[in-house]
Amino acid sequence: MPASQAAKTFQKLFLQICPAVLCFAPFINAMSQMPLRTLIVGVDHRQTVSLNGQWHYLVEQPPARELYDDQGKVRDGGYAQNTRPNITSGPHNTEYDFADAPTLKVPGDWNSQDPTLFRFEGVVWYQRDFQFEPKPESRTFLHVGAANYRSFVWVNGKRICQHEGGFTPFDCEVTAAAHSGVNAVVIAVDSTRHKDDIPTVSYDWFNYGGITRDVSLVSVPEHFIDDYDIHLQHGSAFAAKDARTLSGYVHVQDAPAGTSVTLRVPEAGVTKTVSTDANGRAGFTAEASTLKLWSPTSPRLYRVSVASGADAITDDIGFRDIRVDGTKILLNGNPVFLQGANVHAEAPVRGGRVNTDEDVKNIFGMLHDLNANFARLCHYPHDERMERYADRDGIMLWSEIPLWQRISFDKSDVYDKAVEMLHEMIRRDRNKASVIFWSVSNETPNNPTRTKFLTDLANEARHTDPTRLITSALIGPRVAEDKISQDDPLMQALDVVGQNEYIGWYEGQPEEADRKVWTFSMNKPLIFSEFGAEAKFGNHGGNHDRWTEEQEANVYEHQFAMMRKIPQVRGVTPWVLMDFRSTTRNIPKLQDGYNRKGLFSEKMEKKKAFEVVRKAYKEHAIGKAE
Repeated sequence: MPASQAAKTFQKLFLQICPAVLCFAPFINAMSQMPLRTLIVGVDHRQTVSLNGQWHYLVEQPPARELYDDQGKVRDGGYAQNTRPNITSGPHNTEYDFADAPTLKVPGDWNSQDPTLFRFEGVVWYQRDFQFEPKPESRTFLHVGAANYRSFVWVNGKRICQHEGGFTPFDCEVTAAAHSGVNAVVIAVDSTRHKDDIPTVSYDWFNYGGITRDVSLVSVPEHFIDDYDIHLQHGSAFAAKDARTLSGYVHVQDAPAGTSVTLRVPEAGVTKTVSTDANGRAGFTAEASTLKLWSPTSPRLYRVSVASGADAITDDIGFRDIRVDGTKILLNGNPVFLQGANVHAEAPVRGGRVNTDEDVKNIFGMLHDLNANFARLCHYPHDERMERYADRDGIMLWSEIPLWQRISFDKSDVYDKAVEMLHEMIRRDRNKASVIFWSVSNETPNNPTRTKFLTDLANEARHTDPTRLITSALIGPRVAEDKISQDDPLMQALDVVGQNEYIGWYEGQPEEADRKVWTFSMNKPLIFSEFGAEAKFGNHGGNHDRWTEEQEANVYEHQFAMMRKIPQVRGVTPWVLMDFRSTTRNIPKLQDGYNRKGLFSEKMEKKKAFEVVRKAYKEHAIGKAE
């Protein structure tokens, strides 16, 4: 059912089953006043009005009294009303003025733009004016690619939506709040960490705050296509010669049952018309007359259009099949070995969050220099530019939500947040052929509470998108001298097992890796998802001198020797492609606030370990696809 109808239905049922004397009244009030939002797929393939550029900003030092009242509830007065101070007479406006405030570039984090905000974590208010002319029989949404971590949006003083999560997009309807002419939007972004957030209070990357990805206005008809899934049909068996059936669905927001939807893939000879059900969803299957499958060596994309009534959208989509067979990973029925690297969403050279085409081009340039065919996008969904580039470039991807270590796995509301973030990640990127893995977590403790949480989440991911493989990066194998046994029960819920380990850096000497014998209680494909050592670019010494390029290279030599002896290894992603900022890395002159495990420095300078990995990848010398 439409989102507005669903909210009203839920509120009615809640009031029926919960007597007023027992219910928490503020929750009911919040439900009745809660602004609705949606998530529109393919906004970057629609005609939009960009709101990127300079936004005025004001900083609130904790406790952020303009955003939150004494009970922690969001206030709709004060800064949100965007008034000017009256210097002659009239009411007081709590002493602020956006019009004469300095500006920040959007998209962009505040930490790398204002030196006084470099380590600031808290609330920053953004404001800008925009021109708007209402169109009959249309709706307009404010699209935010990502803002870290909590966002609250007002248009002309009316709160239109709010969002939690720093790495996925959201869309707020402005139709009723905006008027003809000049309008004002105010967005409060709160990067404060909390124990029950995802990620939680402690993590090994920089907490870049702000509106970090594109902002735009998108206008659509009253009944519009907000979601679609168009993929190669994923059956119980695969044969390349028969791989011509497309399947999926198109969803039309607020459409009555029987609304016509047409799918076209002209180059594949596909034209299909179907009708929506009572929920606005139109499922389909369609036979292509010809279809060339997407792969790293041939990243073929097709121009796909979907149309319904007055709405139409065209996307570029590749079609491929990914599955496992025993310990093999099969792409289009052929075994594949994944040679990649971990990638953080940190911009090379300039620093800050990745949010430009140049940032993405630089990252993929480093991957190509490495002879990589794969990248793990850690530890959160990245800018959509990354997936779009990978689709065109033929790089396979691992995409992950930020469930990292100290999550409150015992709390149902945290699980609900995780499900929401999972759905937002999958919904945005399910039409990207490059994305072959959904990852539910990284480095989490092995206990029954966590295992149930992540097993349920893995099953939710598999139910939401059965066409991709589910993975997670594990830690904590049992070690008995040179025997390493991984028996984490979470492996049961995974299609592919990720294993993090740092032999030669956090434990032992590099040469000790040669003697290690690994066993896994599940006979599944294995990816060594993290391994490596820290080295400051330009710091040289012997093979056992810590923090030198030589020692980092030596660690990789022995890691690869160890991995060659493990038969189920089907991929490797060294930690990490490039040095990145982290507030937990504070050794002067060696780290200076950076995690130094990169194969490249933050300035894209190649360390000696780069050549070790590049050569191994070129010669396919680590593992076999079979």
